[in-house]
Amino acid sequence: MKVMQSTWISGAGCRARRRSAGVAALALAGLAVAAPAAAQMTKQDVAAWLDARQEALTKVEKQIWNWAELGYMEKKSSALLESQLEAAGFTIERGVAGIPTAFVATFGSGKPVIGLLAEFDALPGINQDATPERHPIEGKHSAHACGHNLFGTASTGAAMAIAEWLRSTGRSGTVRLYGTPAEEGGSGKVYMVRAGLFDDVDVVLSWHPADRNGAAPGSNLAVKSAKFRFHGVSAHAAGAPERGRSALDGVEAMDNMVNMLREHVPQETRIHYVITSGGSAPNVVPDFAEVYYYVRHPDPEMVRKLFDRVVAAAEGAAKGTGTTVDYEVIGGSYSRLPVVALQKLVYGNLEAVGGVTYDEGERNFGRAIQKSFTQKVPPLESAAEIQPFEWHRTYASSDAGDVSWTVPTSTLSAATWVPGTAAHSWQAVAAGGTTIGAKGMMVAAKTLALSAVDLFTEPQQLAAIRKEFLARRGDDFVYRPLLGDRKPALDYRASVAR
Repeated sequence: MKVMQSTWISGAGCRARRRSAGVAALALAGLAVAAPAAAQMTKQDVAAWLDARQEALTKVEKQIWNWAELGYMEKKSSALLESQLEAAGFTIERGVAGIPTAFVATFGSGKPVIGLLAEFDALPGINQDATPERHPIEGKHSAHACGHNLFGTASTGAAMAIAEWLRSTGRSGTVRLYGTPAEEGGSGKVYMVRAGLFDDVDVVLSWHPADRNGAAPGSNLAVKSAKFRFHGVSAHAAGAPERGRSALDGVEAMDNMVNMLREHVPQETRIHYVITSGGSAPNVVPDFAEVYYYVRHPDPEMVRKLFDRVVAAAEGAAKGTGTTVDYEVIGGSYSRLPVVALQKLVYGNLEAVGGVTYDEGERNFGRAIQKSFTQKVPPLESAAEIQPFEWHRTYASSDAGDVSWTVPTSTLSAATWVPGTAAHSWQAVAAGGTTIGAKGMMVAAKTLALSAVDLFTEPQQLAAIRKEFLARRGDDFVYRPLLGDRKPALDYRASVAR
């Protein structure tokens, strides 16, 4: 573990400047307040510009945390980020790629074009107040258990800081913020890639909330998902069972066959499902049932093959139970293609920014929430550390993978959650709604902005990144979306929306 002591970019080092800027008086629209006229901005100035807007950025992310809008339903969250960018001088293109809540915000002109990704969708079936003990909010059925309230806001803040730097320096170049909905299973970015929205971009910078800080190269899993719908014949389950053909039997037979399939797939495979509809009353043979599947593997082409085997299991289950089945592909995304040269650049800026240091109130919160953890508890001080620059693989998936096969794309994690917190947990929701989440968000915003400055000012870095990207992707690569040519699944969360 490496602990960074840098102060020239850290929140501590800029606190006095933040107070002098009168940040407490900033409202939501205060993000767009221009910096005072001065000499050309340095990287230190860019970090200070963001520090001066921490309170305003925190108001934005907390509002999105409160709304907790599900994929393709993020109307208010999307509009809030758009309004901040528009007030800062960005041109906004709304409703791109056939998605009402997707947008592209652009500032500047010419090359290079540096893109940033901004997510803002929540997860269904979980919610929690910003407290260290389990405390669901009554009547709420979704929450930011993956920290996308922080993700979208940090990227927006970074984009505006880069725009301010472009204004100050008079350099040519373009910064482009991509508002990307429905990352959680909806594959929003895939449709944006398919629509060609990244074709002229030189580099994309991205990040994700986590319980640690890191920017090492690595990859994840490709994924394809679908809803399998079985159709049978309803009947009285006791009085005339012979007349019925249970759609639920079809689902359960499919699930049994897929579970047996697990023994005969590559080790890195992940297959999981949830029955989304199984009937309404035990005494009625259900004529409809639905199961929602995810199939994952590091290799996108292996995902295609494994998915076909799951389809075969569904067809066999239908035949054996006297039902019929159809399926709808919901999403699909590639694994992440890393570029080591780009990760080194981002890592260097993360080292300069440093991690998160908790005050006494945050330490008390952290100690209290760690009591709920079932795994070994890492020290709270690890939030200030930068993880080593070592290759790693995660077993989750992200639609940013498709972006990374189209344009060199970085990844970065910042400690927005108490160390030891798992993603998609109530503990992640809780910390993400406090100053712990906001501090990590600022680490990400500054690292993204400073990395962009390097890309604008060091063309040799861009050339090296592009060369490595093309070598890793291969000369014969042809992009074929795992979700095929289907239109955006805008209603994929409809059954769980409240």
